[in-house]
Formats: sequence, structure tokens, C-alpha cells
Amino acid sequence: MLVLAGPGSGKTYVITQRIRALIRNGVEPGQILVVTFTNAAAREMKERFQALMQGSPDCAKVTFGTFHSVFFTILRYAYGYTGNDILREQERRQIVTESLRHRQAELLEEEDLVSGLITEIGFVKEERMDPAYYHSMNCPDEIFRQVYADYEQVLRANRKIDFEDMLVFAYELLSAREDIRAAWSQKFRYIMVDEFQDINPIQYQTLKLLAKPSNHLFCVGDDDQSIYHFRGARPEIMLGFERDYPGCEKVVLEENYRSDGAILAAAARVIRHNRVRFPKEVRTGHSPGVPVEARVFADCAKEYEGIARRILEYQKGGMPLHEMAVLVRTNTQSRGILEKLAEYNIPFFSKERVPCLYDHWIVKNLLAYMKFAGGIRERGLFLQIMNRPNRYIRREAVSEPYVDFRDLIAYYEDKDWMEERLRSFQFDLQMLFGKDPYSAICYIEKKIGYGDYLDEYASARGIHAEDLHEVLEEVKEGAKAFRTWQEWEAYMDAFRERLSEQQQANAREAQAKDAVIVSTMHQAKGLEYTAVFLPDVNEGILPYRKAVLDSDIEEERRMFYVAMTRARRFLHVYAVRERYSKEMELSRFFLEMGGEGTDRARESLRLK
Repeated sequence: MLVLAGPGSGKTYVITQRIRALIRNGVEPGQILVVTFTNAAAREMKERFQALMQGSPDCAKVTFGTFHSVFFTILRYAYGYTGNDILREQERRQIVTESLRHRQAELLEEEDLVSGLITEIGFVKEERMDPAYYHSMNCPDEIFRQVYADYEQVLRANRKIDFEDMLVFAYELLSAREDIRAAWSQKFRYIMVDEFQDINPIQYQTLKLLAKPSNHLFCVGDDDQSIYHFRGARPEIMLGFERDYPGCEKVVLEENYRSDGAILAAAARVIRHNRVRFPKEVRTGHSPGVPVEARVFADCAKEYEGIARRILEYQKGGMPLHEMAVLVRTNTQSRGILEKLAEYNIPFFSKERVPCLYDHWIVKNLLAYMKFAGGIRERGLFLQIMNRPNRYIRREAVSEPYVDFRDLIAYYEDKDWMEERLRSFQFDLQMLFGKDPYSAICYIEKKIGYGDYLDEYASARGIHAEDLHEVLEEVKEGAKAFRTWQEWEAYMDAFRERLSEQQQANAREAQAKDAVIVSTMHQAKGLEYTAVFLPDVNEGILPYRKAVLDSDIEEERRMFYVAMTRARRFLHVYAVRERYSKEMELSRFFLEMGGEGTDRARESLRLK
């Protein structure tokens, strides 16, 4: 059976009731397997079932687990693996970091590169793909293949397995050993899968092996909420379920018990634009409620201020802060929002580690230019900037703790062209002296050629130059408020400290503290709030600029749909006309919502 469970339709309730019904109809509890995608979801499902059964002994016999835990159990019995054989996340990061350090150390400057490569390695393994045919989105393909080979070599040399190996090895074992497959199929005769839309091919193929020959598969999910393609999820598996199991039954849970009518109506208008989906009409028994607020701000600063002010209004009206959420497409968007919340002394909670803008290597380069121009002639600062852009200065030319241009020029006295470059460099530093941070950054970018350097850097490493330029624009925008680099640096230090304190408090107190939730849309799936804010709903952000194929756009639309349906009573969808001095377009999704707010926004931007 396939159960299409729309947002807020009670899928957990359906699964727990189904388990109870099976047991009451004579099914042995030990033959029931419930598979989820996260440990938290498995715990919640088990707790809900225990509450339903009121402490019955049958509760302990039903197996609740993730795909990884179930498949690891199979491998443990077959090969004797223990928990010590599982590669820890820190070990994964260490292996990839060491490989990069030996291959191309400067790549380590890039924020989140190691995490990106770990994700890609996992994707290649789960897809059972030859890395020679994979094109990395994080670094040059040759570097990726070398890192992948290093990673696998370390695993095999130490008899370690990672989470992707658990899936692949379990599939290969059950495919090759019919006796083992039959034993586990007899053990788990009744299989239920939660969040079925998030399944990937290797999980599905293994699941099909376990379900044979009785095929007692009960799969619950919503194809409109499939947003994990980057982890290997394939919504087409769910869409093809009826083809794989002819004669299977299908039930659609169309009633939403969470959101008011106006929110659901707007979300439905958006998701109908997707072509590859099961048709369904989500409805609610709630009143229409407050219309969705669709609003366009002049720029990000005004948008973030608008969010902060509205949060304070809700709080004054009696709404707890933890009932409000700001959901963003990527966690880098959180930076400006968190700064504004901190400015207004509004407590916030974020599960993800929000990357601090001021820790980015671009910021460090810019500040090094200003400090060096301001008279701090330390060798470490000079090494950061001497070849950004490339001036062909050798490290051997800078041997003293402090740099003197007379010594440099003397070092290259037999090379007129190098002397010319050094004098030009010296002139640029003199021009930077005394400039405010914003003017200095503009000079470094345009006159010195740092903007061109970023283009060359991105091209050489196979990454998107636009991502680097966006960081540069964000830095420029933030620098406008300061008169000197000393003021700017003091602000950076204070913000780092405040952000660190907040994140430590988050780790200690978790969500028990009354605080606004700031989260990516991915992380917010499955959660709900009284009021939800969706900022920066502009083309290039949502849908994300890297989404180019029709299937990519449909997934971005599903993500917007998921974010919209987190709201129970109040939904605020915001966009900006300008972002970091760049003119922005309204997202197509913003316009697809319809309603008065969208019409006013369209008119204000003179959009047809």
C-alpha cells in the first residue's frame, strides 16, 4: 500500500495505528519493521506507539530503526562488525582534510569544502558510480578522484565502514546470499516506511529484497515534500511504486490539520505548477485565517529589520518566541538575519552551525590589505595578499618577520618588470591608507584587481565565481557602517564572540529556551510553527541559482511548498528589490502564490 500523506495530515498517527491493527489481527510484533530516515524520527515513532499501546509488552518486540541501523544489524550478524568499525564523522573530516593538504592545500581555505566533498563521496558510493565519471561541484574533478581514492584506501586499510557502505554492503550481501535474504525476510514480514519520498535507489532495492516474497510493504510519504535530491533521494521511486507493485492500493490523506485555509490555498497554487507529481487536493477544516503577507522590501537591511519588528509585535501580543521561525534556503542567508536579531536583543536558536561571514578567507584577505596599508608590516599579513592577485612574488623573497619594500625591490633588482610590479603594489597600498573600509574594499576589488582574482580562483578550482562575489558584496554592504578598519575589526571580534556564546547556549539549552528558530528549509521539514517568515524569495536564491534543469526547479518549488506549510496561522513571504547593490528579480514561486499581496508586489516592480 502507498499512502500519500500531505503536510499536517497525521502520517505518524496512521503508522502507529496500523501497527496496532496488525497486532490485533494476529501478526507477531517481532515480525514488524518500521523504517525511518533519522534516529529522532525513529524515537518519536516508537514513543508514540508506546503511548498508544499503554506499555503493552508487544511494544518492545516491534523494530523501529533507520535504514542505516537496520542494514548495519544485518551486516553485524553476517560479518561480525561492531560499533567500533563505523567511521566517525570527525574521522571522515580528518581523512578528507589530510588528503587535500597533500594534494592542494589552498583549497582548505574554502568554507564548507570538506563537508561538500564528504557529501559528494557519499553520493558516489550510494549510487555505486565510478568516480572517474563523476563531476564534482566543489573542486576540480581530478582532485576529487584523488581525495576519493585516499578516503577509500584509509577505510579498507583500517577495516572501517562508513554510512554509505552500510547500505551498499547490505544490498550486495542480500543479492548474493539467498539463504541470508530469506532469513531476514522471514524475520521482517511486515515492513512500514516513513517519509518514503526521501528513499534513494540503493535503499529501495534492498527494501525490495527484504520484502520478498510476500511484499507486505506499507509506504507513507508525500512526493510534494521530496527535497533531498542532494542526498540521493529520488521522488520518481515513489511515483513508480504502482508500476513496481501492480495491484497495490493507494490512499490519499488530503486533510491538513495544521495550517489555516489561506496558507494552504497559497501553497497549493504554487505546487500545482510541478508536472511530475501525484495529483492531490489538500484541504483543511480550519478557517481561512489571516491572508499570507507577500511583501517586497527595498533591500536586505530593511527586510531583516521588518522581520525583527514583526517578531517583537508578535511577542508583545503574547506569542512565545519559539513559536516563530525564520526559514532560509541556505544557511549563509542566516548571517544578516542573526546580526539583526542580535541588534534587537531577540534570542535565537539555530541547529546548524551558522558560518560567520568574518571568518571567510575573503574577509581575512581584505583586512590584511587594510592593516598592511595602515602600517602593520607583518610577514603573515603580506603572505596573505602578495599574490592576490598574482604578482609572481616568491615566498623566499620575504624571509624577515617584517616586510620592507626596499628589501623586496633589492631582491628583484635584476628583474625590471618585477620592480615595476612591486612599485605599483606599493602605490596601491599608499592609496588605501586612510580610506574607510567600504572605500578600501571597492579600491581593492576594482583598482587592485581582487575581483578578477576571484574569477581566476573560481575557474582554477571548478567552483562558482558568483558565490565568491556574493561574499564580497555582503562584506562591502556590512563595511559601510564603519569609519576605520579598526572599528570594523572590533565589530567583527564582538560579533564572533556573541555568535559563539549564542551557539554554546544553544548546545546547552537546546530548544527549551524561548527563542526564535532560525533554520534552513531542509532542517525545518516535519516541524511546525505559529508564525513563519520566508525571506529573500528572489530568483537566484529560491529557486537557487544552481538549479537549472526542470527537475531541479521542481525540487526547489517543493522546498518552498514545504517551507510554506510549516506555518499554522501566520505566513510572511518576503523578497527584496536589491541585494548587496545588485538588482534582484522576484522569484517565480513568489508570483505563483497569487493573492492580493503578490499582485501589489508585481505592480510595485512593474512586472507583467
